Amino acid sequence: MNNKGLMVYKGVVHPELCDVMGHMTTRHYVTMFDDASYHFLYSLFGWSGEHAKTLNRGWADVKHVIEYQDEVAAGELLEIQANLTKLGTKSITVTYTMLNIGKNKAQVATLESTSVYFDTLNRKAVPLTSEMKIAAGPYI
Repeated sequence: MNNKGLMVYKGVVHPELCDVMGHMTTRHYVTMFDDASYHFLYSLFGWSGEHAKTLNRGWADVKHVIEYQDEVAAGELLEIQANLTKLGTKSITVTYTMLNIGKNKAQVATLESTSVYFDTLNRKAVPLTSEMKIAAGPYI
Protein backbone atom coordinates (compact mmCIF):
# COMPACT_ATOMS: atom_id res chain seq x y z
CA MET A 1 0.00 0.00 0.00
CA ASN A 2 1.30 3.44 -0.82
CA ASN A 3 1.34 6.41 1.56
CA LYS A 4 -1.12 8.53 -0.43
CA GLY A 5 -4.24 8.07 1.65
CA LEU A 6 -6.20 10.76 3.42
CA MET A 7 -4.40 11.84 6.59
CA VAL A 8 -6.87 11.27 9.44
CA TYR A 9 -4.79 11.17 12.64
CA LYS A 10 -1.62 12.53 14.23
CA GLY A 11 -0.39 11.59 17.66
CA VAL A 12 2.59 11.07 19.92
CA VAL A 13 3.56 7.92 21.78
CA HIS A 14 3.69 8.81 25.47
CA PRO A 15 5.57 6.52 27.90
CA GLU A 16 2.29 5.36 29.51
CA LEU A 17 1.23 3.93 26.13
CA CYS A 18 4.16 1.50 26.20
CA ASP A 19 4.33 -1.97 27.69
CA VAL A 20 6.98 -3.54 29.91
CA MET A 21 9.16 -4.20 26.85
CA GLY A 22 9.31 -0.51 25.97
CA HIS A 23 7.19 -0.39 22.84
CA MET A 24 3.64 0.81 22.28
CA THR A 25 1.23 -1.85 23.46
CA THR A 26 -1.43 -3.34 21.20
CA ARG A 27 -4.36 -1.69 22.98
CA HIS A 28 -3.06 1.75 22.02
CA TYR A 29 -2.59 0.89 18.35
CA VAL A 30 -6.29 -0.01 18.33
CA THR A 31 -7.17 3.25 20.11
CA MET A 32 -5.30 5.33 17.55
CA PHE A 33 -6.82 3.42 14.63
CA ASP A 34 -10.29 3.84 16.18
CA ASP A 35 -9.80 7.60 16.60
CA ALA A 36 -8.64 7.77 12.97
CA SER A 37 -11.79 5.96 11.85
CA TYR A 38 -14.02 8.66 13.32
CA HIS A 39 -12.11 11.34 11.44
CA PHE A 40 -12.33 9.30 8.24
CA LEU A 41 -16.09 8.77 8.59
CA TYR A 42 -16.49 12.51 9.02
CA SER A 43 -14.32 13.24 5.97
CA LEU A 44 -16.11 10.62 3.90
CA PHE A 45 -19.75 11.08 4.90
CA GLY A 46 -19.88 14.07 7.24
CA TRP A 47 -20.83 11.52 9.93
CA SER A 48 -20.13 12.26 13.58
CA GLY A 49 -21.20 10.69 16.85
CA GLU A 50 -24.05 13.17 16.98
CA HIS A 51 -25.74 11.22 14.17
CA ALA A 52 -25.97 8.18 16.44
CA LYS A 53 -28.04 10.30 18.83
CA THR A 54 -30.12 12.38 16.40
CA LEU A 55 -30.55 10.03 13.41
CA ASN A 56 -30.10 6.68 15.15
CA ARG A 57 -27.40 5.76 12.66
CA GLY A 58 -23.89 4.69 13.45
CA TRP A 59 -21.20 2.17 12.58
CA ALA A 60 -20.34 -1.28 13.91
CA ASP A 61 -16.94 -2.78 13.23
CA VAL A 62 -17.32 -6.41 12.16
CA LYS A 63 -13.77 -7.30 11.13
CA HIS A 64 -10.25 -6.08 11.94
CA VAL A 65 -7.00 -7.39 10.51
CA ILE A 66 -3.94 -5.70 12.02
CA GLU A 67 -0.39 -6.18 10.84
CA TYR A 68 2.52 -4.82 12.87
CA GLN A 69 5.61 -4.05 10.82
CA ASP A 70 7.90 -2.08 13.16
CA GLU A 71 8.21 -1.27 16.85
CA VAL A 72 7.09 2.12 18.11
CA ALA A 73 8.71 3.64 21.22
CA ALA A 74 7.88 6.49 23.57
CA GLY A 75 8.36 9.93 22.03
CA GLU A 76 7.76 8.87 18.45
CA LEU A 77 5.34 10.84 16.29
CA LEU A 78 2.72 8.91 14.36
CA GLU A 79 0.37 9.66 11.50
CA ILE A 80 -2.46 7.51 10.18
CA GLN A 81 -3.71 7.63 6.61
CA ALA A 82 -6.93 6.04 5.37
CA ASN A 83 -7.90 4.49 2.05
CA LEU A 84 -11.42 3.33 1.27
CA THR A 85 -10.91 -0.05 -0.40
CA LYS A 86 -14.46 -1.37 -0.71
CA LEU A 87 -17.94 0.11 -0.73
CA GLY A 88 -20.64 -2.48 -0.15
CA THR A 89 -24.41 -2.31 0.14
CA LYS A 90 -24.33 -1.99 3.94
CA SER A 91 -20.60 -1.81 4.68
CA ILE A 92 -17.29 -0.18 3.95
CA THR A 93 -13.78 -1.59 4.12
CA VAL A 94 -10.97 0.82 4.91
CA THR A 95 -7.23 0.29 5.14
CA TYR A 96 -5.54 2.48 7.73
CA THR A 97 -1.77 2.87 7.53
CA MET A 98 0.21 4.03 10.58
CA LEU A 99 3.42 5.86 9.74
CA ASN A 100 6.33 6.94 11.93
CA ILE A 101 6.90 10.60 11.03
CA GLY A 102 10.40 10.70 12.60
CA LYS A 103 11.53 7.73 10.55
CA ASN A 104 10.77 9.28 7.17
CA LYS A 105 7.14 8.09 7.39
CA ALA A 106 8.15 4.44 7.70
CA GLN A 107 5.09 2.18 7.80
CA VAL A 108 4.71 0.65 11.27
CA ALA A 109 1.26 -0.97 11.16
CA THR A 110 -1.86 -1.39 9.05
CA LEU A 111 -5.46 -2.07 9.94
CA GLU A 112 -7.97 -3.40 7.44
CA SER A 113 -11.36 -2.63 8.97
CA THR A 114 -14.81 -3.60 7.78
CA SER A 115 -17.68 -1.64 9.31
CA VAL A 116 -21.42 -1.84 8.71
CA TYR A 117 -23.80 1.09 8.71
CA PHE A 118 -25.94 0.49 11.74
CA ASP A 119 -29.43 1.31 12.99
CA THR A 120 -28.77 2.05 16.67
CA LEU A 121 -32.42 1.52 17.71
CA ASN A 122 -33.10 -1.78 15.94
CA ARG A 123 -29.49 -2.95 16.36
CA LYS A 124 -29.02 -4.15 12.80
CA ALA A 125 -27.12 -3.24 9.65
CA VAL A 126 -28.91 -0.97 7.18
CA PRO A 127 -28.11 -0.03 3.58
CA LEU A 128 -25.82 2.88 2.83
CA THR A 129 -27.80 5.77 1.38
CA SER A 130 -27.39 6.88 -2.22
CA GLU A 131 -25.95 10.15 -0.89
CA MET A 132 -23.32 8.21 1.02
CA LYS A 133 -22.36 6.20 -2.04
CA ILE A 134 -21.99 9.39 -4.08
CA ALA A 135 -19.89 11.01 -1.32
CA ALA A 136 -17.63 7.95 -1.16
CA GLY A 137 -16.97 7.96 -4.92
CA PRO A 138 -13.88 10.20 -4.85
CA TYR A 139 -12.31 8.09 -2.07
CA ILE A 140 -12.58 4.64 -3.63
